Amino acid sequence: MSDKAKLHYNGNDYEFPVQQGAIGPDVIDISKLYAETGAFTLDPGFTSTASCESEITYIDGEKGILLHRGYPIDQLAEEGHFLETCYLLLYGELPNETQRAEFEGAITYHTMIHEQMHQLFMGFRRDAHPMAIMVGVVGALSAFYHDSTDIHDPQQREIASRRMIAKLPTIAAMAYKYHKGQPFVYPRNDLDYASNFLHMCFSVPSEDYEVNPVLARALDRIFILHADHEQNASTSTVRLASSSGANPFACIAAGIACLWGPSHGGANEAALNMLAEIGSTDRIPEFIERAKDKDDPFRLMGFGHRVYKNYDPRAKVMQKTAHEVLTELGITDDPLLDVAQELEKIALSDPYFVEKKLYPNIDFYSGITLRALGFPTSMFTVLFALARTVGWISQWREMIEDPKQRIGRPRQLYTGPTQRDYVAPEKR
Repeated sequence: MSDKAKLHYNGNDYEFPVQQGAIGPDVIDISKLYAETGAFTLDPGFTSTASCESEITYIDGEKGILLHRGYPIDQLAEEGHFLETCYLLLYGELPNETQRAEFEGAITYHTMIHEQMHQLFMGFRRDAHPMAIMVGVVGALSAFYHDSTDIHDPQQREIASRRMIAKLPTIAAMAYKYHKGQPFVYPRNDLDYASNFLHMCFSVPSEDYEVNPVLARALDRIFILHADHEQNASTSTVRLASSSGANPFACIAAGIACLWGPSHGGANEAALNMLAEIGSTDRIPEFIERAKDKDDPFRLMGFGHRVYKNYDPRAKVMQKTAHEVLTELGITDDPLLDVAQELEKIALSDPYFVEKKLYPNIDFYSGITLRALGFPTSMFTVLFALARTVGWISQWREMIEDPKQRIGRPRQLYTGPTQRDYVAPEKR
């Protein structure tokens, strides 16, 4: 605990404790502000407000740092594997060999979903957006797995956590297959997490499908890069929903719904749509000038970041992964990818973008990579949700186990009419 923060308000002096985290800026504890002063704070978007204490993820946007339990994201993505990162986020430490084998086995052997859930998909229109299906089906898990909805039982919390990590790829692949009009493909226990997902998405019963290990490794890395990102909009949604005591499946469904927004999980889809709008490399200068024009509503999607005022550390790994995938697939004549690569080159050298630190972010590269892997844009946010599930669950568990947690109840600055009396209809 450091010195107290002093506030002079309405002729009175107040002091509020200042807390220090393990790393990062000090935090002024204003939890008793209203009780002591009768006033609230106003912080639209909660950009200056910490809603919780957490030991999971740390971000320094100014320096471009992202740590999961202290480990830099680039080390985890380049040297580790997704399920290893899942274990780290859930339990606080990287697993030893015994722990890794037990955890990976538990996830692998729980990837199937209840057979009756297949009928749920038939209730959606064939042209339903895969994210709409994800919200509905994940929320419906609570109707099928009653033995893991008691949030006060540690064992049930553990079962629910592992179930969601195991079953989300299966549900996501089924949403893709339903969208494509193809038969569902059951998971295989002899494949790793990413390979299994690719198999469920792209194999068909009529022929053999061999998973490309380079593409599977790239997808695994994409999952790691999206696993958690501190108190973003969807994670805050999960925490707010869970603060009411809602079951874990409902909370994750709420997170998926929030992630669907184009300013959050849909950003990579928006970035790819922008590339399609540009169309060809010779039109890039035109759009660069439009992006610089304050009076033009057009803006470059996939550049800059709400948190990072430096290069997004995930983007560096994602950039490398994108080029690995393009090289492996031998893609050299895709106009959209040509536009992306040329735009990347210009943005990294143009003084305007460099000065404003509008570097390509993870959404710019992930959209390119997922397109190259064969996923339609409608599936981009679904894959984001699949990867982010472990982050949501880790945050949910941390909140449930925090004795200081209370139901979320933000205040407001009311600007509507003051009290007035009801007037009978004939007198209005």
